Amino acid sequence: MKFEKINNKGQATLFRNRYLEMLTKTHPLVIWGMYLPVFAGMPWYAAVKFGYAGWRVALTYIAGMFFWTLFEYIMHRYIFHMIAESERAKKFIYIMHGNHHHYPRDKERLFMPPIPSLLISGTIFGLMYLLMGKNVFMFFPGFILGYLMYGTMHYAIHAWNPPFKWMKPLWRNHHLHHYKDDHKGYGVSTTIWDRVFGTMFDLKKEKEDKEKVKELQF
Repeated sequence: MKFEKINNKGQATLFRNRYLEMLTKTHPLVIWGMYLPVFAGMPWYAAVKFGYAGWRVALTYIAGMFFWTLFEYIMHRYIFHMIAESERAKKFIYIMHGNHHHYPRDKERLFMPPIPSLLISGTIFGLMYLLMGKNVFMFFPGFILGYLMYGTMHYAIHAWNPPFKWMKPLWRNHHLHHYKDDHKGYGVSTTIWDRVFGTMFDLKKEKEDKEKVKELQF
């Protein structure tokens, strides 16, 4: 996704209808509140309703969180950066992710807004239930918490400098994804899969452009 100009002010107009346009925006706390019963309540439900041991709930929950990181990488690389031919597909990609590259300072579109988020997460829950049965009540909430942590990390990367030195590679990997090469650096919550699949920037060779970084921050 290459744009003639990266806009540091304003936000993209995704729909002409003002009501649809309103539904494309949200605040991170809205999404955290919406999924609180899922990532906090489902593990308790699994333990009480189905009698799963605490260690099993915890391990399956963590597995769900880890699976999110792979899901995040695959979606970002192969769906959000898909090379589209048709105008309809290009529009879809722009709505899903391209607008973020066009307007990286738009705070209201870093999380999937409530309605599409519920539709997508509900579909994923259904597919997981078909595959793993009652285990989904331990796995899915971990997956959702992974998503929320990813969204919060994404917000933090655009808002602030890394709070700890060991987090700097993660910050730089995403900044370079925006202004250097959007065919690398797909990991946001972790660089594990970029390293595994060879899409990690060589941070030792990449010169840090502080002015470019500032342009991507809120």
